[in-house]
Order: sequence, then structure tokens, then C-alpha cells
Amino acid sequence: MKYYLGMDIGGTKCAVVISEKSGAAIKDKIRFETRVERGYELVIAELISSARELIERNCISIGDVLACGVSCGGPLNSETGVIMRPPNLPDWDNVPLADIVSRELGVPCKIRNDADACALAEWQFGAGRGTKNMIFLTFGTGMGAGLILDGRLYSGTSGTAGEVGHIRLDADGPVAYGKAGSFEGFCSGAGIASMGKKMLALYNGETSIPYDNVTAKTIAEAATGGDRLANAIYRRCGEKLGLGLSILIDILNPERIVIGSIFQRSGRLLVDSMNETIKKEALAISAECCKIVPAMLGDEIGDFAAIGVAKDFAEGAK
Repeated sequence: MKYYLGMDIGGTKCAVVISEKSGAAIKDKIRFETRVERGYELVIAELISSARELIERNCISIGDVLACGVSCGGPLNSETGVIMRPPNLPDWDNVPLADIVSRELGVPCKIRNDADACALAEWQFGAGRGTKNMIFLTFGTGMGAGLILDGRLYSGTSGTAGEVGHIRLDADGPVAYGKAGSFEGFCSGAGIASMGKKMLALYNGETSIPYDNVTAKTIAEAATGGDRLANAIYRRCGEKLGLGLSILIDILNPERIVIGSIFQRSGRLLVDSMNETIKKEALAISAECCKIVPAMLGDEIGDFAAIGVAKDFAEGAK
């Protein structure tokens, strides 16, 4: 039996997982708090020790581990395997993680940014299975994309393909990526909260949105309860989502767009205005062959993302 190792690294929590070669199910896992204040060397040491523990307690020979995949927030260089000071990992400054993992564990290692890794996960194991051209959108804290084009992950010339959050959708609007009116500005947790605060300040009617706790979640809860303002906020977000998707549909002509996080939880509040906008903005021939669906892997997507990176790396190396 052959296996894959995976490491999902976040600013708050990390996970080390192992799966059989198919990757379709996680065999075992270890989770721990990152505690970034202790420094990257101790975090990496715990990642390595957790991997060794998984291998030992599942009675696996290291020779049967085909590869280790790492999913981590960028910036990073997936070709050199170097992590370059992500905002949530402040002292990880040019850390050659892939080389460290390979040396310590004796298995080949590949790292990918979390959007690319999640795209691989949903393509291999989730809502994108069976497709040749698929886009995965994060739509959570931020808005990023992973691109599967012609049956393989596309990273671009400098490894930054998929930074769709940087697209400006309007001359004015919530700020993200240093741009007012950017895709991420409108379509992210912070963006929805920003729109909510602005619309709430101008609203004269009654609302169940708590004035002292305006978040994407509290607005969604109010909208689900029939709150008029909350539904208007999500409708506006849906319009901008539809506009951003129309650009991607026209340029990349995907057969499926898989959207995670907020869309996965609150898509019912977004789809009507999203579809209306796509109908107006996108080329009909391209829009008609593109299905837009919520991500399937839920809270386990980080686990499958890391395994997906390992599986893609090992199979691509053949």
C-alpha cells in the first residue's frame, strides 16, 4: 500500500494528515495550534514530529510514502519550495520548507498556496471532479482563485495566477488589495461587513442587524430571518460576484466554478442577483456551459488540499 502525507499550515492551526494513494479519504490526522509567537523553527519541528507519529502509529514504512504536500497561505514560491513571510506567519521569511521536510522525512515535498491547493482538492475529490477546466474561488477572509486549465493546475509565469481579488469591479467601493472597488473588496467577509456598515448608516428603517457587531455572519443571519436591509446587502454582493464571475467566464471559459466559504454557507442569498448579472454581462455561449456550485469538502478542505498537492506532485512527476 502506498500513501500521501499532507501538511496544512495556518496562522492559528496546523494539521498533518495521511491518506492512502487514492487520496479520497483521510486515514489519520494530527491537529495542533500554530502559536506563531514561538517561531517558525518550533512550528516546523512539530509538523515533522507529527508526521513521524502518524507514520509510526499506522505502521507505515517511509518507503511507502510517495510524497508530502503542503498547503500554506502565500506569498510563497512553489517551484523552489520557499515560504516568503505570509501575513499570518510573520517570521517565516524565505523559509525553505520543502527542502526541510524532504531532508527530515526522506520523502519528496511540494508546497502550494492555499487557493491552488484547495483547487486541487475540489478538482480531485470534491465538486470539480470530472472536469477539465475548473476555477476554485476562496470567498472567505479574502477572494482568491485556483485555476485548473486543460486538466492541470495553472500557476502562471511568476506563480501568481489566480489573484482575482485584485480585479477592480467599480470605481468606488470597499477597499482590498489596496484598491477601492476590488473584487475582494466586495466579495469577502470583510467586504460584506464594510458594505453592511455603510448601508446601515444610511438606512432609516428597522433592521435586526446588530449595530455593534456587523459581520458577514450576522448580516446573513438577519437576511435569513427576512431582514430587508440584510437581504439588500447580500444582493449587492451577489451582483458584484456575478460581475467578477462574468469576467472569468469570458476569459477562461470554464465548465465549472466552485466557490467556498461564504458562498458555501450563504449562497442562497447571492445566487439570484449573481445569475441576473451573469446573464447580462457574460457571453451567453460561455455562461451556458459553465456550472457554478458550492465547494463540497467543507471543514476538511485544508486536509484534502494538502493531500491534493502531494497527489498532483507525485502523479505529475511520473
